Amino acid sequence: MKFTYILAGLLAFSATSCKDKFLDLAPVSQANTNTFFKTPADMLNALNAAYGTLQAGGQYGNYYVFGEITSDNTTPVLSGSVTDQDEFDKFYPRTTNPFLSGRWNDSFRGIYRCNTVIDRIVAVQMDETLKKRIVGEAKFLRALMYFNLVRVFGDVPLVLKEITDPAEGYDYSRSPVNDVYAQIIKDLGDAELVLPATNTAANVGRATSGAAKALLGKVYLTRKQYTEAGAKLKEVIDSNVYDLLPNYADVFKATNKNHKESVFDVQYKKGTIGEGSGFGNAFAPENSGNAVIQFGGSGNNRPTPDMEKAYETGDLRKDVSMSTGYTNASGVRVEYNYVKKYSDVPQTAGNSDDNWPVLRYADVLLMYAEVLNETGKPAEALPILNRIRKRAGLADKPSLTQADMRLALEQERRVELAFEGHRWFDLVRTGRALDVLKAKAATIGIKTSLTENNLIFPVPQSQIDINPSKIKQNPGY
Repeated sequence: MKFTYILAGLLAFSATSCKDKFLDLAPVSQANTNTFFKTPADMLNALNAAYGTLQAGGQYGNYYVFGEITSDNTTPVLSGSVTDQDEFDKFYPRTTNPFLSGRWNDSFRGIYRCNTVIDRIVAVQMDETLKKRIVGEAKFLRALMYFNLVRVFGDVPLVLKEITDPAEGYDYSRSPVNDVYAQIIKDLGDAELVLPATNTAANVGRATSGAAKALLGKVYLTRKQYTEAGAKLKEVIDSNVYDLLPNYADVFKATNKNHKESVFDVQYKKGTIGEGSGFGNAFAPENSGNAVIQFGGSGNNRPTPDMEKAYETGDLRKDVSMSTGYTNASGVRVEYNYVKKYSDVPQTAGNSDDNWPVLRYADVLLMYAEVLNETGKPAEALPILNRIRKRAGLADKPSLTQADMRLALEQERRVELAFEGHRWFDLVRTGRALDVLKAKAATIGIKTSLTENNLIFPVPQSQIDINPSKIKQNPGY
């Protein structure tokens, strides 16, 4: 990609402006909210800063904690008294868990930047087509961030404008889930109308109309609005912009990113300050030295034995996605499950080119098959399921009932999208999370009796402490 998120680390949008009846306190030599947001270039830089928050630990930097570790796919490394990820794995999260506050704070930081772009661009004199595109991208990003928030916390504050007075923040309470989803749907509907179907070389990696439609389809599917979901997903399919790559391994090569199967990725670029991804080092086995990846690994997001068994014999995706061991520097085989889907050679520790795939065409196809099945058309879903399986080197499934197709699609999504952050949210969406995890509670070591309360997470205690009259805790925490 040519555009960069680098301004995310350089440009801090102030939530306040310094005013005095006698003095103009705006610095002459640096951009701030009084002198910025004046030109088209300013607005593009501001938009890039909004994109940049996607890389943050609370968004996609640690997305796997919510999407994978909480599920039956992976388990965290335990280090002494550090149980922050184990609390998700075994369902005993503290309200002070840093991954919860990270998700909340980094998401709202990104939403604030989107709101700033949407509000400030109104007064900028510029090409109207470019202006509409920038607003569309900001709305897509805001919708994505709210989608990730509402699925984790349930009710969340719905902030749709730039807050310039810190005191104003105390006016916001948690908006009902239905209101949050209504805004997500509106934002994505607005975005799809103004975003391009494809990007020029200079803009590869930015949101497109296909990304907006695919995300909208996923939102509708999550809401069980199958007619609307099917319509949007079919538009993505019929656009002929996307396709499955013939070789599953090519989907994840850092030298081949932003390909025809990529609908929307979080972009990373090694060799730049703060822009490289750290997934390869984070997921490689701890104490493995350079045997698996340069600069060693941390052992996070470790595939469970159950995940290893989920792959059918001959599934070509298994060796691309995970390994069951490695040969150490002494030539000895070490049995150790680890994720290898993100395997670019880092320039320095935690500085790789691996993107994080948010939406892939395979996901779109499997979601559309789910829509067909849920609307009583398992026979029409079957060719789509078998298309995914064929690339994986697996035999076609025979004719399936609707109930059997549900389980087949659940299984296929698990192995096709493994370690991309979908599993937990898939199980919650389909109403299967409690049944699946209760059946595996002993092997996972779950420390509580799971109930509906566990399908969302506690609100960070810091938010309740800041605004106790407006922000209340979720039931069961």
